[in-house]
Amino acid sequence: QAAQTRPSLFARPQSRLIPSLRTMPPKAAPRAPAAAAQPAPAEAPAGEEDDAVDEFEVPVIVKVKPNDQLQLSPEELEKEVPPRVLYPQNPQAAHNMTTYSHKERAWQKNDNVDQCVFHFTMDGTILLKDSPEAQEQTETQDKKDAEARDGNADEGEEEFFDPPEDEKEMPVKNPLRNQFNFSDRAVQTKNGILRERGWATEPPPTTEYQGTITQWDIFDTYKKDIEAAKEKEKDDKNKQKASIDDEPEKKPKKDANAPIYSDSMKLSIKIMERMVNQNVENEVYLDFKYWEDKSDEFRDGEGTLLPLWRFSSEKAKRKQVTCIKWNPRYNDLCAVGFGSYDFLRRGTGVICCYSLKNTRFPEYVYNTDAGVCSLDWHPHHPGVLAVGLYDGTVLVYDVRAKTKKPIYLSTVRTNKHTDPVWEVRWNTDESGGTLNFFSISSDGRVSNWLLMKNKLESEEVMELKLISGMQAGGDEDETSLAGLAGGLCFDFNALSEHLFLVGTEEGRIHKCSKAFSGQYLETYEGHSMAVYTVRWNPFHPKIFLSCSADWTVKMWDHTVRTPVMSFDLGQAIGDVAWAPYSSTTFAAITSDGAAAPTSGVVHIYDLSVNRNERICEQKVVKRAKLTHVAFNTAEPILIVGDDRGGINTMKLSPNLRIGVTRGEDTDQSKTDEDLQIEKMEKLLEMVTETKEAS
Repeated sequence: QAAQTRPSLFARPQSRLIPSLRTMPPKAAPRAPAAAAQPAPAEAPAGEEDDAVDEFEVPVIVKVKPNDQLQLSPEELEKEVPPRVLYPQNPQAAHNMTTYSHKERAWQKNDNVDQCVFHFTMDGTILLKDSPEAQEQTETQDKKDAEARDGNADEGEEEFFDPPEDEKEMPVKNPLRNQFNFSDRAVQTKNGILRERGWATEPPPTTEYQGTITQWDIFDTYKKDIEAAKEKEKDDKNKQKASIDDEPEKKPKKDANAPIYSDSMKLSIKIMERMVNQNVENEVYLDFKYWEDKSDEFRDGEGTLLPLWRFSSEKAKRKQVTCIKWNPRYNDLCAVGFGSYDFLRRGTGVICCYSLKNTRFPEYVYNTDAGVCSLDWHPHHPGVLAVGLYDGTVLVYDVRAKTKKPIYLSTVRTNKHTDPVWEVRWNTDESGGTLNFFSISSDGRVSNWLLMKNKLESEEVMELKLISGMQAGGDEDETSLAGLAGGLCFDFNALSEHLFLVGTEEGRIHKCSKAFSGQYLETYEGHSMAVYTVRWNPFHPKIFLSCSADWTVKMWDHTVRTPVMSFDLGQAIGDVAWAPYSSTTFAAITSDGAAAPTSGVVHIYDLSVNRNERICEQKVVKRAKLTHVAFNTAEPILIVGDDRGGINTMKLSPNLRIGVTRGEDTDQSKTDEDLQIEKMEKLLEMVTETKEAS
């Protein structure tokens, strides 16, 4: 009987059909002795014997080969095939990620990117019984069941009571089927009687009025109401807060004939106060009058500044010095305006008039509703003071008057400025018979204010037009910009009164004339940022000086469009001023670098001694920035103001106040002014020769 074929995957390649071979039963022979000991079983049938024999036959292995199998040579079969590894990587994931580390305060690169992608997720509610979480949940449920059983058992305990003795004590059976069978009990009350009561009144009398108004009438009416409200607020403030200066004015009303309130008594008290102050500060006054720095003889063109006094007032505390002006007649009197350059902290302003005779307390104090930006004494009437405020208002004070209110005040009706008034200047020409002064503001207007009998009138001198560029011939470019340029400073020529210079926020300086209000005579482009100050030379009619926010001070000749000299101070410049005793000396103020604590520095240049370097550089204040500087016209004193409300006075050493030196070769017929002009001309010639040589 042919054996059945059984394919195997691990058999050796053989022929397609192999006849079955009968062999001895493998691994069954060793057990024969043990089997012999047992009784012989009954003889099996013939068919069952054949099946038992087939179990020990060698299986026939048939290797099935597909028809399209690739035929490989033995060399190719022996060649090792590199394994193919499947990497679980997400092709859409990034190679790395950059995150910000708050601990290191820097961006850091992270190459570990999560390559796992979830195609389907679902939160299950089934737990594996053998897991710790399932066991914990089972224990919790068992505890809850046990507590519930204990609670039910406690509630179901029967109370022990004595059994009834007879039928009367037997409890009556409750006919209610359940414990929720209850009946409602209610009480009905009587409703209150509602009554209505009403009154009829006569309508109030009315009148009809008709009229036609315009927007101008509405505008004027609102302005009147606003001004009336402001006046009322001022009166209320004056009544509630009576200042110390106003108290002496009220006391004489009680007894005007009393000698203690007389003018002679006031003068005597003022003189006594000055005497006491000078006795206390005797050493400082002696240094101011007689001390000279002898070490200047050993310095080659260098000098120093001697600190004298520091003026301060409680009323000007936490305010910045915004302007300084010496009185033209009384050399010891100086007016200082206080405001704020931090325009986010707008507040009131103060004007203090200090005297060198009394350095403890100001002679006059005036409070303003807005911060003070500029002021100027009248050259011929030394008691009249013009003031420009941050809100665009201009004021005129008379320090000789007993009242603290201004004698003139600009309003909206008089066409006041809409932006801060950065500078005011009195007109020295009184040919018109009326006192007037000029003002410049950021709104792009230069105005002339006339002091009339009862009011202050204004007339527009010039509008500062924006220009985009200048052609080579000096004409304005056709593409002029719309709007007005913001004016920051101006100055009038002492010899040619119709000429004046204007510094703008764009960094340009315009030469203008009172006679031509429609155009500029010349435009000087040298600064890249706002021009803070522009000043004519007090001796030479062609030279002027300017300082800007670009940290440079430039000297110009108004007949040339390019600067004659430029000085880069490397720090923010606050102000610049010519010295009144020399045509080649000027002072500039800066603030120290940002790395070190802020401190104010004064720089003094004398171009006739050194054209390239400053002859004095000295720190004046610490932890404060200097804002303005001014020379005294008679005494060798320099005064500077800072942003902490302080005014510092310093005395110039001999090397810093060299004026005109007359030698044997000097022409005695020439005046000091002629010699000052010659000194400046020599400087200009040397600078011109240096430029041509370079």
